[in-house]
Amino acid sequence: MTTFEEPAVIVTPPHTLAPAQRALALIGGDLTEKSLRLHLEGLSGVDAVGLEARASALGTRSIKNASKVRALDTIIGLIDLTTLEGADTPGKVRSLVAKALAPDAADPTTPRVAAVCVYGDMVSEAVRALGSSHAVGSDSAGLNGAVNVAAVATAFPSGRASLAVKVADTAEAVVAGANEIDMVIDRGAFLSGRYGLVFDQIVAVKEACRRADGSHAHLKVILETGELTTYDNVRRASWLAILAGGDFIKTSTGKVAPAATLPVTLLMLQVVREWHRLTGERIGVKPAGGIRTSKDAIKYLVAVAETVGEEWLTPQLFRFGASSLLNDVLLQRQKLSTGHYSGADYVTMD
Repeated sequence: MTTFEEPAVIVTPPHTLAPAQRALALIGGDLTEKSLRLHLEGLSGVDAVGLEARASALGTRSIKNASKVRALDTIIGLIDLTTLEGADTPGKVRSLVAKALAPDAADPTTPRVAAVCVYGDMVSEAVRALGSSHAVGSDSAGLNGAVNVAAVATAFPSGRASLAVKVADTAEAVVAGANEIDMVIDRGAFLSGRYGLVFDQIVAVKEACRRADGSHAHLKVILETGELTTYDNVRRASWLAILAGGDFIKTSTGKVAPAATLPVTLLMLQVVREWHRLTGERIGVKPAGGIRTSKDAIKYLVAVAETVGEEWLTPQLFRFGASSLLNDVLLQRQKLSTGHYSGADYVTMD
């Protein structure tokens, strides 16, 4: 890893950033703090009015009941069922895993969620609770009922810690069995224009995702879009995260308002679409925080299908970061099946 002290050149290990290497020609020559800044600040500005109008139009789309059943099952299979509280206990994590494996105990046809998302020190507890249902590798979520374990890391949610702490935090979670790492960028560094520092940190964390067998836990890069203040910053941060090797770009920690919004997620999907057009590589997107109802989640499904295509509607390329969304989806699913809502005790409330 190269520390950014202009005009030092970033050394990007091929085994770490091979897909990103194909797009480095966009910047031209060697990557330095200056060239990276010129590239990111030279991206075309976001048409905020047009973006919000497009998001609003997508949000008005309706689907028929027959399609809604499929949409609800799709949503469940894309959820990272999450508990990220200071009061989390091993018992709470075991309960979370039980719900992940059998979201509706009365209906065994209900699909499992994609992953459970916990703090790093709870990864081993989640792995034990999943048992044989714990996904092998990082691409198995949703296959044959496998469930991934995602761990937040890198001084979540602030991202304010030394690089050594961030790397150790990540490596510990991977050794404990995490299939996925949700890291947070240093927003202070990003907002002050120190893009190279943020780039280097993502590269280092991606390397810390390496397992002993040479494979990698998937890396989701949390931008915390609610603190980035402008759509232009969201676009720059999205590009930066992908250039540095992120497998997913994620809106938020869920600890800052606003969290996920449809316009911001649409913008991130547009970046992912452009990246795919340029490199052929598919990058995932994860809106997190504030998506609580099936109605809201369906708007995101429509945005994905209309922007990057239905092939993105898999756990490998799209996730919802949520804790309470699953409850509403189960209630809506039960209503479509029986014609009425069940009582308040039909689902466990988070």
